[in-house]
Amino acid sequence: MMRISQIEAIERLLRGEVVAIPTETVYGLAADARNDLAVAKIYATKERPANNPLIVHIGRIEQVTDWASTFPPLAQKLAAAFWPGPLTLVLPAREEVSMAVRAGEPTVALRIPAHPVALALLNESGLGLAAPSANKYTQLSPTTAAHVEAGLGANIPVLDGGACQVGIESTIVSVHVDTWMLLRPGMIDAAAIAAIAGKPAKALAETDLPKVPGQHLLHYSPRTPCMLFCSTHAMRDYAQQHPNSASLLFSADLTLTAQEIHLPAEPALAAEQLYAALHTLDAAQAETILIESPPATAAWDALRDRLQRAAYQAHAAK
Repeated sequence: MMRISQIEAIERLLRGEVVAIPTETVYGLAADARNDLAVAKIYATKERPANNPLIVHIGRIEQVTDWASTFPPLAQKLAAAFWPGPLTLVLPAREEVSMAVRAGEPTVALRIPAHPVALALLNESGLGLAAPSANKYTQLSPTTAAHVEAGLGANIPVLDGGACQVGIESTIVSVHVDTWMLLRPGMIDAAAIAAIAGKPAKALAETDLPKVPGQHLLHYSPRTPCMLFCSTHAMRDYAQQHPNSASLLFSADLTLTAQEIHLPAEPALAAEQLYAALHTLDAAQAETILIESPPATAAWDALRDRLQRAAYQAHAAK
């Protein structure tokens, strides 16, 4: 693994290279967001479609207007409440913001990460960093430096900041004047956002939603096929018929397979451990990863979203 220091990370970023960096959500594959050639390396390394926008990470709230043409009071309230943290704001973009970063959209996605290593890197370099998850497109996101190497190879330089504490990607919210829309669920949930906004999210037709990361039906997916079960009885039956399966469980008293991982019953703790557990099961060379669906409550929406997308391929094949 090519682990590098903060000084070397800054030098590489200023030279237009890509560097894997830690955030509190997942590790990101970072490049200077104002350097189109550097941004192109992100897309090429990840094998990511060019029509999929990137999130720009900044170090200070004062930098928002370097990227956004407007910063409405509602967006300012949300930023003040949740930044640094796992919330991405989608705002109207300034004309000069690279089309490569925003994938042709009139908006730009911004956030300030709550990770000391990432914040130090951003503020020391002065850069805005485009940094999608440091993995191949649609595959399992990394929450450790070792996951980055497993997904992208040993030649990707990594600024190691330890294991990610939130563990899944940021909540994405679009703000237009005095309305907001939830575009991707995360550990900052809709109720918390509505409490700060003073109003519920605005509902729009799916065709009117701006493009943002994480909307692909197949996403966050291990190489091993995954199956998501709402019924533990059906899950048990399948496990008995396919003994070479592994399982990811939320019920502490449920035992199904020889290789299994139980996640905590508290959503934040489960999110922190989710991708690491899936990486472990993916390496177990099982036939299938059987996943127990988490509780059907709002607190689990973000984890349920990730698991539904991880299992989409197997679901679509049925």
